[in-house]
Amino acid sequence: MDKLINKPHLIFLIAIPIVMIVGILFIDATLDINVHDTYFVIAYFHFAALISILFAIIGVGYYLIQKSDRKLSKWLNSTHIGLTFGGTIVVLILTQFYREDVMEYEFNNNLSLSILFVIFLMVLGQLIFPINIIYGLMNKKSQTPG
Repeated sequence: MDKLINKPHLIFLIAIPIVMIVGILFIDATLDINVHDTYFVIAYFHFAALISILFAIIGVGYYLIQKSDRKLSKWLNSTHIGLTFGGTIVVLILTQFYREDVMEYEFNNNLSLSILFVIFLMVLGQLIFPINIIYGLMNKKSQTPG
């Protein structure tokens, strides 16, 4: 775990093929988002490609900061990784509790609100990446032993 905190680019670059495989496995599935009277329909494959591009940008950003011998904050690294991947796991678990055949929709509304809150935290957590990059650029170069 300490290696992932010290080299956060590894987890993001390793996640890219996994996300693309999931996108390919569910190539016919779509994500439907209803906003008032408008439906936004996104294919899982396109959603997986978008997330892969985002992970590639984040992974390359972390890699470039590490190769320029700048020191990133371990706390910001662990928070960013935790919100990104932990939030994804929580959303996947919460969606399994969604009930389709319930006549009373209060349970589903509360569950949808919980999922929306976790997704909001995940999106808000992505702001930690540029903050950490700026912190690394402003911080002194890391000391090399020897």
